[in-house]
This record gives sequence, C-alpha cells and structure tokens, in this order.
Amino acid sequence: MQHRAMSGLALGAALLGLPAGALAQDPARPVQVLREAVQGMPRGETQEIQVLTATIAPGQRTVFHTHRFPVTVLILEGAFTLELEGRPPVTVRAGQSLVEPPQVRMTGFNRSPTEVLRLVIFYVGDPGTPFLDPVH
Repeated sequence: MQHRAMSGLALGAALLGLPAGALAQDPARPVQVLREAVQGMPRGETQEIQVLTATIAPGQRTVFHTHRFPVTVLILEGAFTLELEGRPPVTVRAGQSLVEPPQVRMTGFNRSPTEVLRLVIFYVGDPGTPFLDPVH
C-alpha cells in the first residue's frame, strides 16, 4: 500500500512538473505578497479579524466609503482600481495586494468591460466594528 501511495505522489509531482521527491520532501513555504508598516490599527486588548471575499462584475464599483482601520486586499482575478480622495488612483492586478488606509474616503472599481474581479479582504478592528462606513 505504501508503494502505491509513493507512486501516486511521484505521478502527481510529474504532472506538476516537479522532481519526483519534491512533494514528499520539501516543506511548504509561504510567498510574501505584501509587507507594509501601517498606522491606525486597533489598540484594545482584543481585536476581531474579518476575512471577506468579493466578486465585482465588469464595470461595477463599491460604494463611496471609509474604513476605521487599515484594510488589506489580495486580488485573485482581474484588476482592482482604488480611488482615494486627494490621491492618484491605484490599480492592482491578480496576485498583487494593497493596504487601504483608515479614515480616507474611497471607492473601488472593476474597470474591465469583460473580466470579473475577485478579491479577498482582511480587516482587523475593534470587536463589532463595521467593515466600512458609507459616505453620503
């Protein structure tokens, strides 16, 4: 039985273009996508972590809003354009990440006429803090 499992690993490694022993011997290692020092993080004894996903259709945008604490966004598919009040727009693409600053009015766009935008959002705040505050 163990021989079949090892053969299966070797076959899987070959299909992925890896050396036969790569899956069984090499430890998994993370790849750093973003490292940024930020201000405005919550300082209470307890913080709440929210991980959200969003799918933004071609041409769609977010509401005009602010965040109480920094927000980290990881783009899975497509390109995300963030317009921050008083700053030039920033566009990040699949595999890239950015930090949205707190207390800045902003809106995000999927400017593509055809491609869906998918992203993951990481938000650390005081317990019970809403993810965003709409600006009217």
